[in-house]
Amino acid sequence: MRMTSLITAAALLAIAAAVPAAAQLAPNSGAPLDVEADELEVQNAQCISIWRGRAEALQDTSRLRADVLTARFEAKPGSGSAGASSNCGAIQTLEATGNVYYVTPQQRVRADRGLYEATRETITLTGDVIAVQGQNVLRGTRMVVNTRTGEGQVQGAATGRNKSGRVRGVFYPQQKQGQAAAQPR
Repeated sequence: MRMTSLITAAALLAIAAAVPAAAQLAPNSGAPLDVEADELEVQNAQCISIWRGRAEALQDTSRLRADVLTARFEAKPGSGSAGASSNCGAIQTLEATGNVYYVTPQQRVRADRGLYEATRETITLTGDVIAVQGQNVLRGTRMVVNTRTGEGQVQGAATGRNKSGRVRGVFYPQQKQGQAAAQPR
């Protein structure tokens, strides 16, 4: 292996190791963030890593999947030569594009795009957003979830009665064990 290949491999490992630093996709989790994909591109000078091809970030029991995951890290001033991986610190954002899924033990959300922001502890999902929890389904165009508390907000593309694109939810009542569902008359 050539020396430049060793240096490049070391730089890749250094920036990839920075991913777990402050990321919290799972509520109240200190677990590491495990990211995998078909390929990885690292741009050390910009503190960016791009995971392409069935990319997946897993933390504890929460998962963010997409065609592409782009991680942006904070740039640490004055910690070595320009462009060195040691200039990159904790993760700031994780952007998901193409076939985006955010999955927790309680729900599954599909969207066109997603943006996890570490300082805000939020993930914002946009586009055609569909959230499923059990049989319940919620649709909108923008969903913001606090990854620490699990609380969220959903918005639609339109307002006003009978307008297409409003937030819509279909919720099924829980059946008590041993109780038959009420039959329509």
